[in-house]
Amino acid sequence: MKKLSSVFTKDMDHCYFTGTAPVERHHVFGGANRKLSEEYGFVVPLRPDLHPNGVHFRRTRETEKIDEFLKVQSQKYYEKHYGSREDFRREFGKYAY
Repeated sequence: MKKLSSVFTKDMDHCYFTGTAPVERHHVFGGANRKLSEEYGFVVPLRPDLHPNGVHFRRTRETEKIDEFLKVQSQKYYEKHYGSREDFRREFGKYAY
């Protein structure tokens, strides 16, 4: 398995929200931005039923809130450590908030 790091947690073996295992690694910005998520550490371990791209995932109000929360926190982290909101938009193609 590829070694991924996260700006959210050092523990990539337990769910960021529940502390349970097993987990799947979630790239906060997937698709064309998957590599950028890895580069900036916007990767988080999630319980399989909370992982938006996971086999066991079912979209609910809770999982939509989790997905939105992670995107907003990632953008805030980027703006604090790397660049402006406009820089974020240029790199990721959209705003999280």
